[in-house]
Amino acid sequence: MQISRYIKTYPYEERPSCLLLYSTKKASIILLKEESYKSIEKGTLPTSDEAILSRLGMIVPHREGERQAMLGLLSELNTKNTGLNITTVLNLDCNFACIYCFEGGMKGRLYMSKETAELLIDFIKERFRNKKSLNIDFYGGEPLLSTGLIKSLSQAMRSFTESRGASYSFTIVTNGSLLTERIAEELASMGLKSAKITIDGPKKNHDIFRPFKTGSGTFDVIIRNIKDTNRVIKIQIGGNYTRENYRDFPRLLDYMLEEGITPDKISTVKFDPITKTGGDFAIPDFREGCESINEPWLFEASLFLREEILKRGFNTPKIRPSPCMVEIKDDIVVNFDGTFYKCPGLIGWKGFAVGDLKTGIKDYKQSYNIDVWKRQECLNCEYLPICFGGCRYMKLLRDGKIDGVDCRKPYLDATLEAFIKQDIKYRLKAE
Repeated sequence: MQISRYIKTYPYEERPSCLLLYSTKKASIILLKEESYKSIEKGTLPTSDEAILSRLGMIVPHREGERQAMLGLLSELNTKNTGLNITTVLNLDCNFACIYCFEGGMKGRLYMSKETAELLIDFIKERFRNKKSLNIDFYGGEPLLSTGLIKSLSQAMRSFTESRGASYSFTIVTNGSLLTERIAEELASMGLKSAKITIDGPKKNHDIFRPFKTGSGTFDVIIRNIKDTNRVIKIQIGGNYTRENYRDFPRLLDYMLEEGITPDKISTVKFDPITKTGGDFAIPDFREGCESINEPWLFEASLFLREEILKRGFNTPKIRPSPCMVEIKDDIVVNFDGTFYKCPGLIGWKGFAVGDLKTGIKDYKQSYNIDVWKRQECLNCEYLPICFGGCRYMKLLRDGKIDGVDCRKPYLDATLEAFIKQDIKYRLKAE
């Protein structure tokens, strides 16, 4: 047996005689005595230890065989995938006037028509075939401006999936201002499982970055709605920060706790940097967004905010294998006009539509740079399972083209060890 190509090994200060091993392929963690690690290299590892380390992905029969197996990993995942996931952009309208927005100049009173909705239903029925589950992620604009359409689509899809012995659920990405208790209860009865709501830090900062179109603040409305709806559906809280304001975000967490929005009432909290928009959709007055995950200030910001979330008891996503949705065959984005895309960030970008509800999906392998990670440099990289070539959208914003990888190695070199140790400190020890 050989040490896997896709593990990271770190010192562990609390047990100086041990090494901390993390499998990027299986997201598994183990503390291993240094002599045991050396016995792997010598080929003298006891059989009992071999079985455990093999199950955790720390050792493999042959490193070259493991590398070759990675080439077919996503194809295997696509073959075994029993779910259909449709991101549906119901409109490009919004009751907010955020000072940043990746949709930029595309926004307006643009709504999915009844005809397009009927075509969407037909497309899903045809695409569903032998699937066991359907999830629609309703998106915008602000999807709750199209609540009636959410209800009609959900009624049709729930009836269809139940007739097939399958399940239907949906999620929404919403600014939170229209998610009242009554709306949450109505939608939950139709399959709504969770809502992702954005709060950009404490009240003062949030109300500057995400005001209503009237100019008034939105923070208090959102907080009230979270209080009223967290018992009905799962609430995920996101937030977008800049280099100048990320250190203010822990005050939001403290305010939530003071208001009774405790960790048991929120499924996840995750803060991300605002990215620069580009092309025809740029916001001319906003210049604070990042262009790459590898900007050095982001290393510090990511570590700081994740620590602040965890130490207050909130859950935040673990670092785990995460192929981009463009590589997943049954993850599809449908725009309000029925046009298909493979990434919500690329809606409206010239050259990235991959068909429509009337003509079907066309080949997008070249336009989306599918399999870009199947190059020697990536296959030999220990971070491949948690990167898979990075983000196409970020690559396009930064370089003006999508070819090549958006390598995350500098970011992971700077942060992964600390992320893993945060999980041990706040999660594993708590268990």
